[in-house]
Amino acid sequence: MVKIPVFEVEQWMDKYETTPGVLNIAETCCSSISIDQLVQFNSNQGKDSRPLIDFSKALTYGSIRGSDELRQNIASIYNEDEAGAFTPLSHEEVLVMQGAISANYLVLYSLVGPQDHVICVYPTYQQLYAVPESLGAEVSLWKLKAENQYIPDVAELETLIKSNTKMIILNNPNNPTGATIPREVLSKIIDVARQHDIIVFSDEVYRPLFHSLSPHEIPPSALSLGYSKVVVTSSMSKAWALAGIRVGWLASRDPSIIEAVASARDYTTISVSQLDDQVARYTLSRDVRPQLLRRNIALAQTNLRILDQFVRDHADVCKWAKPTAGTTGLVQFRGRADGKPVDDEAFCKDVLEKTKVMFLPAARCFGHGVTDAFDGCVRIGYVSETEVLREALEELDGYLAEHL
Repeated sequence: MVKIPVFEVEQWMDKYETTPGVLNIAETCCSSISIDQLVQFNSNQGKDSRPLIDFSKALTYGSIRGSDELRQNIASIYNEDEAGAFTPLSHEEVLVMQGAISANYLVLYSLVGPQDHVICVYPTYQQLYAVPESLGAEVSLWKLKAENQYIPDVAELETLIKSNTKMIILNNPNNPTGATIPREVLSKIIDVARQHDIIVFSDEVYRPLFHSLSPHEIPPSALSLGYSKVVVTSSMSKAWALAGIRVGWLASRDPSIIEAVASARDYTTISVSQLDDQVARYTLSRDVRPQLLRRNIALAQTNLRILDQFVRDHADVCKWAKPTAGTTGLVQFRGRADGKPVDDEAFCKDVLEKTKVMFLPAARCFGHGVTDAFDGCVRIGYVSETEVLREALEELDGYLAEHL
């Protein structure tokens, strides 16, 4: 039987996020909204406005690959990018999944096997490198460096490529660092992949939450750079504040990739919930999507200013590479007297016990056996409700004064 390691991030969240009174700044979704709140983002509130859910519709399995309307709305997100050498993305080039976590798994399961070599940016979501390893593939970690603002080095990528390299895995924007791969770097990665006929798989679940970049700095999706052997994934959870509906997707211009994943998908998913499909298609409609995104970007900008000021005010005990996108950042804590990084896991547990403030130990949740990669680092999810973040940082301020 194939064994897969414990998924440390998910285990930590499951164990501690239900702590009574917890001030959760470990969460990676934009502050979640309700259905009642969602309808307020609809710019068309007239009599001709369509209902969010059609309660008269029979709840069959529905469209197996996702409703045409939802897939068209998803395609329109990518078509807002520069199209490059391609015609607009079609809804037939989109598959709807039960969350990005399902999409990621099936991409890897369908396209990677024991004879393959995979290159994966690191740090990133554990699933992206643990699943290929569990499938028997050899995985090389393409290590991102804080001194480079966690932007990948393309020259290093070229040294990692082997004759059997099947896939390059990206995460843009990055979890846990909040870094963005700039357009020029992303283009070079695509060029390298094209030269070696390698699939590029980009987890873009935090796209388009580019809260700290000017419009000309925002990179396109990896789909939009003129190379067909690209597959991207995303979901309603992070940038769209609707994790509870469990809708994600993948998109690719390569029909063989779509069909391979669709075939594997038959073993795991007949269809997503028809209620979830309706909520997702409503959310990603042109009447709703822009307003919701503006809300989430504004929330991220407000909260990032608060967290950045906290880091600046406590520069004697913490530092970070300020995120440019997404919802997460890595903050390193160190002792005030000796300047040594804290034991991140013990630190997180002690902070939680004494203050109810919850965040994640980076070495445990992202370390993957890489020595000293995250000494003293914790991952903070800062796009929670602003008052939760303020209260959590006030509690943390008191803790640092007393214990560091």
